[in-house]
Amino acid sequence: MVSVRKSHQITVQSFEQWLTDLALTDVKSSALSTLWPQVSNYYQPESLEKQQLLNKSMEMVEILSGLNLDADSLVAAFISPLLANDIIEIEFVKEHFSKDILMLCQGVEQMAAIKALRQQSNQSNDQAPQNIDNIRRMLLAMVDDVRAVVIKLAERLCDLREKKNSDEETRVLVAKESANIYAPLANRLGIGQLKWELEDISFRYLHPQVYKKIAKLLDETRLEREQYMTSFVGHLNSELTALSINGEVYGRPKHIYSIWKKMQQKSLDFEQLFDVRAVRVVVEKVQDCYSALGIVHTEWQHIAKEFSDYVATPKANGYQSIHTVVLGPEGKSVEVQIRTKQMDDDAELGVAAHWRYKEGNASGKSNSFDDKVGWLRKILQWQDDVAESGELLDELRSQVFEDRIYVFTPGGDVIDLPMGSTPLDFAYYIHSNVGHCCIGAKIFGKIVPFTHQLQTGDQVEILTSKQPNPSRDWLNPNLNYIYSSRARAKVQHFFKLLDRDKYIALGKELFDNEIAKHDVASIDLLLAAKRFNMKTVDDLYAAIGSGNARLQQVINHFTQLDSKLKPKPEIDPQSLVKQTTSSKSLAQDDNGITVSGVGNLLTHMAKCCQPVPGDTISGFITQGRGISVHRQDCEQLANSLNLQPERLVEVQWGNESKVGYQASAQIIGSDRQGLLRDISTIIANERVSIVGMDSHTDKVKQTMSMNLKLEVESSELLTRVLDKLRQLDDVTQVRRL
Repeated sequence: MVSVRKSHQITVQSFEQWLTDLALTDVKSSALSTLWPQVSNYYQPESLEKQQLLNKSMEMVEILSGLNLDADSLVAAFISPLLANDIIEIEFVKEHFSKDILMLCQGVEQMAAIKALRQQSNQSNDQAPQNIDNIRRMLLAMVDDVRAVVIKLAERLCDLREKKNSDEETRVLVAKESANIYAPLANRLGIGQLKWELEDISFRYLHPQVYKKIAKLLDETRLEREQYMTSFVGHLNSELTALSINGEVYGRPKHIYSIWKKMQQKSLDFEQLFDVRAVRVVVEKVQDCYSALGIVHTEWQHIAKEFSDYVATPKANGYQSIHTVVLGPEGKSVEVQIRTKQMDDDAELGVAAHWRYKEGNASGKSNSFDDKVGWLRKILQWQDDVAESGELLDELRSQVFEDRIYVFTPGGDVIDLPMGSTPLDFAYYIHSNVGHCCIGAKIFGKIVPFTHQLQTGDQVEILTSKQPNPSRDWLNPNLNYIYSSRARAKVQHFFKLLDRDKYIALGKELFDNEIAKHDVASIDLLLAAKRFNMKTVDDLYAAIGSGNARLQQVINHFTQLDSKLKPKPEIDPQSLVKQTTSSKSLAQDDNGITVSGVGNLLTHMAKCCQPVPGDTISGFITQGRGISVHRQDCEQLANSLNLQPERLVEVQWGNESKVGYQASAQIIGSDRQGLLRDISTIIANERVSIVGMDSHTDKVKQTMSMNLKLEVESSELLTRVLDKLRQLDDVTQVRRL
C-alpha cells in the first residue's frame, strides 16, 4: 500500500493554501509560517528542480505531521532537502533558527553514516576508522534525539518515490538500501506507517512483475471483497453494540509486500491467503479486546493455527494486538485484528506516539520513549570493547536488524540481549567480573549448561566464585559458550592481560640464557626494544616469550653492534681456497655448491635458514670458516650484508645433487590422539627421513608445538610435504624455520 498525499497532487500551489489544508495546530502552523519568508527565495526562480525540491519539503512535513511530531521537527524536515542539496549551509541554520532545530538538522546529516553498515565490506582498511567514527556519531544523534531518525526515514521515503522515473540500476540500488536498512529501522522503532510504505515501494522496484500481478489480483476481487467486508463489519459492529463495547470496526489496508512475503513463507497461492480479507477492531480498554475476541469466536469458527496473542506477549519492538483468523459467511477466511486505541497508535506511529510535546515546549520525553530507544543506549556501553577487534559493525548490524530476547535478573530487571545468547553472555552483560567469576547458571532455579540458549521471559541467576577463572574454551566458536561480540571481547581482554606476565617472565629467561652464550660487552635493552618497534623492555620480553619476536634476531642485533666496536682483521682470500688436486674453475664441492669465477672453495650450509636444492641462494665470506651458504630471504644474511656488503659472493647449486639436505619445520595444532601418527605417515609416504624431533604440549590451552628436522633432496619435495601437513585436521600452522 502506498499513501497519496497532498504534495503528490500539485504542480504549482501556494504555500499558504497548502499550510491551511494541513490543518495543523496553531503552534506548528505559526512555526512554518515564520519559516517560509526565510527560505522562499531559495525556491526562486521557479524551475522543475526547484519545484521538485519544494514538493519534497512539503511531503516530508505531511508525513511527520501525521506522526504527531512537534513544530521543531517539521521546520527541520522542511529545510533538510535544502541542506542535502547544498543550497543552504549549516551556518545559515545556526544563524536563523533555534538550537534544537540546528541539532535536528545535524542529526539528519549524521544519519547518512548508516550506509557504512552496508558499504563496510567494500571499504579499504584506511577508511574503516572514519566509518566507525561516523557510526558512533550517528548513534549519539539517534540516542540524543530520536526525532532526527524519524525525519531521516521520511526523507528516505521521499527519495524512494523520486526514483520512480530513474533508470533500473538506480531504482534497484535505492530499493535494496531502503529494504535492508531503513525499513528494518522503522520496524525496530515501531513506526508501521513508514515501514509498510518503504517495503511496498522497494518491492515494486525490485520485483515489478510480481508486484503488478498481486496488485491486479487484489483489484480484480475488490468489488466482491468490499461488498463481503461491508456485511461482515456491519454484523460485528452490531454484536459489539449489543454487549455495550465501544469500538470501531473497519477494513485493514492491504500491503502488497506482506502478501507476497506470506505467500513465500507458507508456500501458498493468492487464493489460499487468510488476510486478503481483513478487519481491525479498535476498542477502549484491554479487557474489551478479549470481550471482542469472544464475540468473534462465538459468531464464526476460528482456525486454531492462525491465532496469536501479542497483547499478553508483545513483539520485540513493542507491538501489541490480538490476531485471529475465522471462517466467515460462505466459508471465506477473514483475519481479525483486535487492539486498544493506544496499541493502534503504537503500531502505526511507534516511538512517535510517545513523543508528546507540549505546544511550544520540546523538552518533555516520556518514559515510554526512553524504553523504546533503550537498546540504542546499550550499544554505546560496549562499543569500545568491540571496536579494537573490528567487530563493531557486526554488532551494530545485529542490534539493528536481528531479533532480540528479553530475560530477567533475580531482582526483576529486564535485560535486552541478541537472540542466541547464553548464560555467559548474560553474565558479561551484567559486569565483567561477574562473567570472569561465573561457574554456573540457573534458569528459574534449575541448573543449566553454559551452552544453553536463553529465551524471552527466562529468569537467570549467575553462580560465581571468589576468584576469576575464565576458560579458553569459551572463545572456541564451535563450542557455543559465547554468542555476543561484547562478551567475547571481554574474555579475550582477560587472557591478554593474564598471558602478558607469563610471557614477560619466559622471554626474560630465554634472553638471559641465550645472551650468556655470546661474548657481548654492551647490552642496551631499551634501545633494542625501540629497534623492534616496542616502547618498553617488558614489551620486548613479552614479544620474545609469545613468539611475536624471534629470539635469534634480538641476539643478532646485540652481536652485530658489538662487532662494530671490535677491529676487523684483514682477510686473505687465498686462505679460503681448499687444497685439492682438481684445477677446475667451477668445481663442485662436497655440498653440491659451485662458486662463480672460483673453483674448489670451502663452503658450509648456514644453520639459520638451512637451504636445500631448489632454493635461491647467496654466499657470505666468513672469517676462517669459508663461505656460508644462505637462502636469499634469510634475515641473518640481510643483517650481515648491511654491515659488510663486500663479503657477498655468488654461488649456485651444482649439476649433481647431494643425497640429502637438512631442513627444519614447525607444526602447531590442537592436541589430539593420533596426530603424531598422521604426521609421521605423511612424511614416510614421501620417503623423507626425520633426523630430529622436539615436541611440546600445553595442557591448559590444549595445543601442541612440534619442531621437526627433515632430510630432503630438494625444496620442491620439502614444499610438497609441508603442504600435505597443512591439510591435516587440527593442524593450525606449518612453517619452515
